[in-house]
Amino acid sequence: MGTENYFPGQCASACQHTATVAGVRQLARDTWAVKLDCVQLGRDIVPGQFFMIRPQQGSDPLLGRPFALFDVCRDELGNVTGVEFGFVRVGKLTSLMAGWREGDRVSVWGPLGNGFPVPECEHLICVAGGIGQTPFLAVAREALGHAMYGSPARVILQRPQTTALLYGVRSSSYLAGLEDFRMPGLSVSVATDDGSAGQRGYVTTLLEERLRSGTAGVHVYCCGPEPMMRATATVCERYGVPCWLSLETPMACGFGACFSCVTKVRQPDGGWDYRRTCIEGPVFRAEQLELSEH
Repeated sequence: MGTENYFPGQCASACQHTATVAGVRQLARDTWAVKLDCVQLGRDIVPGQFFMIRPQQGSDPLLGRPFALFDVCRDELGNVTGVEFGFVRVGKLTSLMAGWREGDRVSVWGPLGNGFPVPECEHLICVAGGIGQTPFLAVAREALGHAMYGSPARVILQRPQTTALLYGVRSSSYLAGLEDFRMPGLSVSVATDDGSAGQRGYVTTLLEERLRSGTAGVHVYCCGPEPMMRATATVCERYGVPCWLSLETPMACGFGACFSCVTKVRQPDGGWDYRRTCIEGPVFRAEQLELSEH
């Protein structure tokens, strides 16, 4: 894979859907997952893309909220039935979502954004913080050959020899969806700030330990709080490892009209410009971004 600007933009299939809630489950403290019956969205979406969701009825909240794909749902015959996404309960909509019941109807707009590039590398390391593990279930399943995504399905010409998830949270009670990540071929390592699970400290320490043992053919995908992503980008730059960041930028429309989600992006001539996270992102090469110190 080259080092060109990563702005493929895969939103041509985005459309409005009316979806049915197929299930709600708690993943960890204040963390939930919702399954939606929405066949077309499940067929079209690829790892790292997202969709906007709002209740079908009422106007509070008025605007939808963006949620990344956790995984595509399939029936016992392997047919796509919809999607599942994860979230942390922090505001009005997410508090409502935690109480959704099977059969509830919601409005969905998607798939949106570019998603992660096809993982064609020798060694793939996914670095997650907080709810940032969400996109990496589908990433790992695609990289390991357990599932295919997109319409037409994305093809991986060079599957990674190793795939790892490095996952950091405040404490063990916030570790979300670990059972979902138990799959053949995936190595999972955990770090917690308080040492209640895995290694005590930051997830970037786990990353450095991995990179010290070798960097040839390594690509890093990262998602989580901005300080963690900035630290991950710094580590990858130090070791000369390509790194892609998936931004968790607040947005209002999801299709580029409102310009509320712009981020500063380095241009090929060395200058800076602004790009919409919902269209040109949410995934960017780390060296393209100037992440805030706050």
